[in-house]
Amino acid sequence: MSLLRPFRSTRPVRDVHARTVGAPADAVGALIDRVAGDPDPVFPVPAWPSMRFDRPLGVGADGGHGFVRYRVAAHEPGRRIRFDFTPGPAGFHEITVHPLDPGSCRVEHVLEDQPRFRKRLLWYAAIRPAHRTVVEELLDNIERAATGRLARTPARWTPRVRLLNRLLWDRPKAVALPAEARLARSAFPRTDFQDAWQMALLPGMPTDPAAWEGVLRGASFPVVGRADGEILLGKDARHLDFRASVLLANGQVTLGTVVRTHHRAGRLYFALVRRVHPFMARLMLRRTHRRLALAAPSAGDRERARAAA
Repeated sequence: MSLLRPFRSTRPVRDVHARTVGAPADAVGALIDRVAGDPDPVFPVPAWPSMRFDRPLGVGADGGHGFVRYRVAAHEPGRRIRFDFTPGPAGFHEITVHPLDPGSCRVEHVLEDQPRFRKRLLWYAAIRPAHRTVVEELLDNIERAATGRLARTPARWTPRVRLLNRLLWDRPKAVALPAEARLARSAFPRTDFQDAWQMALLPGMPTDPAAWEGVLRGASFPVVGRADGEILLGKDARHLDFRASVLLANGQVTLGTVVRTHHRAGRLYFALVRRVHPFMARLMLRRTHRRLALAAPSAGDRERARAAA
């Protein structure tokens, strides 16, 4: 029974993270005021979903990150932002900047909620470890952006956090082969099959198609063409010809496929392959998308690079 006591408690869940930053409070506060902006210098994107609102940051702005929804309840520019969880009147998280001396400040993030049994159980089992990692990475980014370095070891992911991140990663959506995929569209005079899967390009992810050549990992498909924003891989065989297009355009990465069969045996062969093709295409695009996102520079490092440019 004692193991269930935390989940049955009526006490609020409270989680506090604080960091002393060797930079003036005004400089750090200016970074905080740009959260959810374009670019956002502190939120840990692209490793985690972006913080987004339906309007510029200010009281009443509604949004959140991933499946966590909240509304800006208070904003003291350069000093404090409070977000109230929605729906429901209970629960908030807020970030504050407290000046210590002319060259340093204390940044504090507080989360408080009073979840019911099922949500409380979810908090302890899954949400809390991911939340703590996100907040520590946010503080890391504040320190990087404000001072150019970290005075401590960067936030580390536990095996549970890695698993949660993998499970919650976005999935490709089916789309029509974009008009911009000119190499794929002109690959064959006749096409017997085509499809396309698409994911959003997150801030910090590579926009050079060459970085995406490994999307077909494990398959020996050479590059057969390059054009603005598109790379074409493929191979010809006796029974069919195959082309895979990786297109980066309009803030999206699209993996498109076009196939031309040569005879009845080729059509029979592809009739079997096309049953597993959508699953494999989605899997390869999603894996590559996540791998490149996790390898991208942090928001704090990107902010320092912009400031130095």
